[in-house]
Amino acid sequence: MIEQRLVEQCRKGDNAARAELYKAYSPRLMAVCCRYASGREQAEDWLHDAFLRIFGQINRFRWQGEGSLKVWMEQVTRNVAIDSLRKRQTLTVVPLDEMGTEPTDVPEPTADDINRISDDELFRLIGELPEGYRVVFNLYCIDGCSHREIARLLGIKERTSASQLARAKALLAARVRQWIMDNGQ
Repeated sequence: MIEQRLVEQCRKGDNAARAELYKAYSPRLMAVCCRYASGREQAEDWLHDAFLRIFGQINRFRWQGEGSLKVWMEQVTRNVAIDSLRKRQTLTVVPLDEMGTEPTDVPEPTADDINRISDDELFRLIGELPEGYRVVFNLYCIDGCSHREIARLLGIKERTSASQLARAKALLAARVRQWIMDNGQ
């Protein structure tokens, strides 16, 4: 009910409601921005742009139950980040025929391996993936997008999305294993 009230007040141009919406959701939306950004400053810019788009498109939001506002705002925020990457042409996705010899057969870490690493450290390792790998990894593994959806969002082929994901997972697995060895875990 709080979400519905906030949306209705925002639709009426109520700045106090907008501030309340920002305060309630900005930490979560900043986390979305950070997953795709190459740095904090870029993430902050995207968060600002996302709220401008959210407030500008609030009339398009349709209530579908508790939590639907959060889901909608996260989608808007993710789209702001991806749109920015595409417009700046900074999203580097390597086509299949141009891929080098990076290992793709590194076994995925076990649950025990992952449990040895803090969430912050794991997110740091994900954040260090090359941009194209990181974006596809986040869209597929965290946002739950299919390769078809990723291909549409990024303007790439489904096979390219799948190969980027395989390479992201292999690189992340290697980095997790290296972190465990370096930290005596």
